[in-house]
Amino acid sequence: MYTVLVLSALCVLVVQAQLEGALDSYYKERESMIEDELAASLGGNLTLSSREISANRILMREKYKEFDFAFQNPSHFNFSRLDMTYRNHIGKSPVYSIMKRMPKGAALHVHSSLMMDAEYMMQLTYEDDLYVCNSYGKMKLQFADGPPALPCPTSWRLLSEVRKEPADKERIDNILSKEFKMDYNAEDDINKVWDRFQKAFRATKMLLLYRPVREKFFYDALKKFYDDNILYIEIRSGLDELYEKNGTVHDKLYLARMYQKVASKFASEHPDFIGVKTILSVARKYNIKQVRDSLSDAVKLKEEMPDFIAGFDLVGQEDLGRPLADFIPALMEVKDKLDLYLHAGETNWFGTSSDENIVDAILLGTKRIGHGYALIKHPILMDAVRKREIAIEVNVISNVVLNLVEDVRNHPLASYLALGLPVVLSSDDPGVWSADALSDDFYVTFMGVASRRADIRTLKQLALNSIRYSALSDAGKSDALRLFNEKWDKFVDDLIESETTQ
Repeated sequence: MYTVLVLSALCVLVVQAQLEGALDSYYKERESMIEDELAASLGGNLTLSSREISANRILMREKYKEFDFAFQNPSHFNFSRLDMTYRNHIGKSPVYSIMKRMPKGAALHVHSSLMMDAEYMMQLTYEDDLYVCNSYGKMKLQFADGPPALPCPTSWRLLSEVRKEPADKERIDNILSKEFKMDYNAEDDINKVWDRFQKAFRATKMLLLYRPVREKFFYDALKKFYDDNILYIEIRSGLDELYEKNGTVHDKLYLARMYQKVASKFASEHPDFIGVKTILSVARKYNIKQVRDSLSDAVKLKEEMPDFIAGFDLVGQEDLGRPLADFIPALMEVKDKLDLYLHAGETNWFGTSSDENIVDAILLGTKRIGHGYALIKHPILMDAVRKREIAIEVNVISNVVLNLVEDVRNHPLASYLALGLPVVLSSDDPGVWSADALSDDFYVTFMGVASRRADIRTLKQLALNSIRYSALSDAGKSDALRLFNEKWDKFVDDLIESETTQ
C-alpha cells in the first residue's frame, strides 16, 4: 500500500513537472510572439539610450493611466466624435503636454490656405479697407481703395463702417465666423461633409487673394507650425492670382515666388527652422487641358526655383473627382521633370476608381501617397509601397472630420503601424477644425490608434520618417536630422528634469 502511495505521489509530481514545463514553454512562446510583433511595428527596432529609456518610463506611465481609464470607461473615449469634443479634456492630459513639447520633425501634407483657424481668420477681417457685400446672409469680401466694381445685389460697404453699430457688428461677425469653419453633423453623408468643407475653403480664399493678407497669413501660419515644434514644412498650393488694393492682379506664378520670399524671411529669423517647399496642386475635378496647363506652370516654376518647388499633386474629393487614370498621359510626360506626390485612396469604398487611384499613383512613381486610407484593402499594393519605400501621408483627424472613419481605433493606420509600413503623420487642413499644427494628430494617433504598447520609439520613428521621406536634398536631410537630434535630446532631458523637480 505504501509503495502504491509513493508511486502515485511520484506520478503526480511528474505530471506537475510536465505541466509546469509546458506552461513555462507556453508563456515564453507567448512573450516571444508579442515581442516579435512589437519589433516588427513602426519604430520597434530603434535602440534607446539610457536617457530615452528613463523618458519613456515617464511617458508610458502617463499613457497607461489615460489609456486604461478609457478602456475601463469607454464612454470617455471621445477621440472619434465629429464635433472634436476630445479637445475639451486634452489640455489636462499629461500625454498631450508631452506631445506639445516633443519635436515632431516635418509636416509633409498641409494645404496652405487652411493652416489657420476661424478665430485667426476673423482677426483678418479687421484689416483696413475690407469691403463686404451682404446678400441674403451670404458674404462677399474684397479689399479695395473704394467700393469694388464687382457685382453685388445690394451694395458694397466698408466692413469697419458696418461694425460701428453694435447690433450689426454682432450679427455680421456671427455670420462670418461660421463661414470660416466647419459645422459638424454626424448624420451627414460624406458628400455633404465635403460640401461644408469646401464652403469653409471658399470663405477663407476670399480673404487670402489679397496679397498683403496672404503674406501675413503665411508668415503667421509658419509661426504656428514652428511653435508646435515642427522644423520643416511641405505645403500644397494652387496658383491663385493675387490682387492689390488698387485693383492690380498678379499672374499665377507670383504666388509661388511670394511663398518663397516669406519662407526665406521666416527661416532667416528662426535659425532652427529648416524651411519650406511647395507641392503645386490643381483640383482633380478639372479637365485635361486645365491640368496640362497647371503642369506646364509647375515645370516652369521648378526650373526657376528648383530648391523650393518639390513637385505636383491633384487634390480634392476622390469619389466625385476625376481618377488619376484620366491624367496618366499628362503626368507621364512630366515624370522626368517633376516629382509627384499624389493623393490616392482617400475613400472607404473598395474596388472603385477612388481606391484604385493607389495603383496609378504607385505606377506613376509617386514619392509619397496622400492619405492612402484604402491601402489596407490592397495587400499587393501594400507590399509594393513597402518595397518601393513610398511613404503614406496619414492625416487621422482629417479622416475623422471628413467622415471616413467614426472610431479612430478602426483607422487603418493601426495596421500600418503594426506592419511597420513607411508612414508619416500630418494634419492636412488643421485650421478648418481648429486643431494644433501637428500635436493633435500625434496625440490622437498615440492614444487612440496605436497599440497600448506603442511607446516613445513609435513617436521618434514617425518624426524621423517625416525627414527621411521629405523632398529635402540629402544634404538638407542631414541638416534636418542633426537639428532634430539636438532638439530630441533636449526634449528627453527636459522630460526627465521635469519629473525630478515635481
